[in-house]
Formats: sequence, structure tokens, C-alpha cells
Amino acid sequence: MTPGGAVVTGAGRGLGKEIARLLVERGHLVLVTDIDEASALTTAAELGERAVAHTLDVRSHAAVVAACDDIVARAGRLDVWVNNAGVLLTGPAWEQDEAARRLMIEVNALGTINGTIAAIQSMSGSKAGGHVVNIVSLAGLSAVAGEAVYAASKHAAIGFSLSTMADLRAAGIKTIDISCVCPDGIWTPMLQDKLDDPASALSFSGRLLQPEEVVDAVRKVLDKPRLVTAVPPLRGALARFGDIFPSFSLAAVPVFVKKGRRAQRKLRAQIPE
Repeated sequence: MTPGGAVVTGAGRGLGKEIARLLVERGHLVLVTDIDEASALTTAAELGERAVAHTLDVRSHAAVVAACDDIVARAGRLDVWVNNAGVLLTGPAWEQDEAARRLMIEVNALGTINGTIAAIQSMSGSKAGGHVVNIVSLAGLSAVAGEAVYAASKHAAIGFSLSTMADLRAAGIKTIDISCVCPDGIWTPMLQDKLDDPASALSFSGRLLQPEEVVDAVRKVLDKPRLVTAVPPLRGALARFGDIFPSFSLAAVPVFVKKGRRAQRKLRAQIPE
């Protein structure tokens, strides 16, 4: 079957851009969405005629539905929807103002919910079904110091995704899959912008992932759907272990803080002045 349309949120730069590139290479017509219109336009132009820019604020359900309608009108159907848009603001929750907390919850959790629902509603009308890929985080699997609200938003995203999969199967819908990809820290603009923030080091396992490592995980779940994929697997296993034994997770925080700060110092040294 000829590939249909695909949508990637937060695709103007970083990981989202590379996921959009993957989908173009797989033959999809890709809607490159981003809240930053200029970034979406630049990325779509770079990816070629199989990519179309679309300005999107994922916090608005109506806007997300409009994006869904746009790709269906262009491609005939929606095959893949990737919820990648995300916001990371670090620091203890009590030091963040209401606007910062609300932004992370609305983009990371509500945005994922909006995108998933719109995609399911569209895919349900197609015999081909479809696949929703939610880019979550290892912060959605366990406790992460310095990222409490961010972690809360990611826990919400994975809880919603798995529960919605249960609802799909309970309803007898087997043509739609949801996969959660949970990476450790990625060397993208979202974390590059925070190298001078001590709290941001707390999410590092000592080595930042390259975007292509996460793109490869997305490629694998598109070929063979899987509910939860942690990247890297060992760090994911540690996160799951910490979720089962939270006291262990909290006791290990100083170790990850030291590894993260060493990684920060190395990365700062690599960036030209």
C-alpha cells in the first residue's frame, strides 16, 4: 500500500525535524508542524516536496484537528502521527511560577492527548488504521530531581498512552497502535539551551544521546509496534527499577548528578565561543 500522510509536532528543529526526515524517506507526505512558523517553513523547504509546513500550537484541540484535516486533504489519509512537541524547564517545582508549570503540563501532556485523540478519530475512519508515536522521556518512567513538573507531564503522557491503548483493544480496534519512545537526554537545542543550568544535568546518564539514536528507535517501532521503548535500554531498565523501588531511585540521585555535571562540563568545552 502506498504510504499516506504523517504529522510530526515540534518538527521545526531538533529531534522532530529528524523524525520528519525519516517519514519523508519512508514515502509519507509529512506535515511539519511547529508553533514557530519560520522554523516549520525552513524545515519543510529543506525536506523537499514531500514535506509541508503547518503552524500549530498543540495546546489547542481545534488547531490539532485542523492539522489532521489538512494532512488528510493532502494525502487522502493519516498513517502516522508523532507527538514530539515538548517543553523542558528545570529547577525545583516550588521555584517555578504558575506560567512555567502550566506551559509544561499543557504542551507535554495536553498536547499529547490532543494529538492522539485527533489521530485516532481520523485513523478510525480508514481501513488502513494507523500508528501514533508519542515521544515521552525516561522522566516518564521514574523520579527525576530538578524536573518534577516536567516528569509529571511525561508520566501523564505515558499513562494516557497506555490506557488509551487498553481502550482501543477493549473496543476491538486492532488497526491502530500507540507506541511510547522514552529517551534519556538528547543533544538537541532544547538541552543545548540549558547547559548553563545546573539542574538540567540531573537528567543526564553521563552521555547525551544523538538525535539519530532516537530516530532509529522510532523507525523500529514503526516497523514493529511496541508499547514502551526506552533509549538506551539499560538506562530504561534502571528507570523502571527505580519506579518499583523509589527509595533506590532517590538514593541514586547524587550519582547521576555527578555524571551529569561532568557531561555538562565536557559539552560546554566543545561549543565554540
